Amino acid sequence: MDKPHNKPAPAPDALELLKADHDKVKSLFREFDNLRGSDDADQRKGELVDEICYELTVHTMIEDEIFYPVLRSFIEDDDLMDEADVEHAGARELISQLEVMYPGDDHYDATVTVLGEEIAHHIEKEETDMFDAARRAGIDLDDLGEQLAARKDELDEDLSSPATSIDAIEPRDMGRRMQRPPN
Repeated sequence: MDKPHNKPAPAPDALELLKADHDKVKSLFREFDNLRGSDDADQRKGELVDEICYELTVHTMIEDEIFYPVLRSFIEDDDLMDEADVEHAGARELISQLEVMYPGDDHYDATVTVLGEEIAHHIEKEETDMFDAARRAGIDLDDLGEQLAARKDELDEDLSSPATSIDAIEPRDMGRRMQRPPN
């Protein structure tokens, strides 16, 4: 008797994949918020921030490389797409600040909070305006989802490799850049 072939589950469509990423990051920010005011939570805060920065780095890369160019080619809303680009740049700036900070540093919690607020705003705009525009444009969301999932897998593999170093995902106990001097 032949065994049934286990086919891999199909990749989610592009919007489902991006929404799952959004939900994961929002959950991480909520967990961080629940630790605020706790004096003995610095290690967990650092772990959460590393994970938040990693997830945002991968997510913004797949959007910048694949989703945004495809969407931009189908819609005529440069303002929407330009705002998203600027929001990504703002997130990268805050991530770069966090990569040289440690829990307990001045403005650490505030920087995470501002990043979370900016990401929440960005997610809201994306899940309403952009996702609606993608649906109306008739983009093949299944094919796009496969492309996003494949690139995400590549990035996960590349960024997890010890030979690869992206400052935003360096572990806190080793190899972090020196803290910036105060202005």
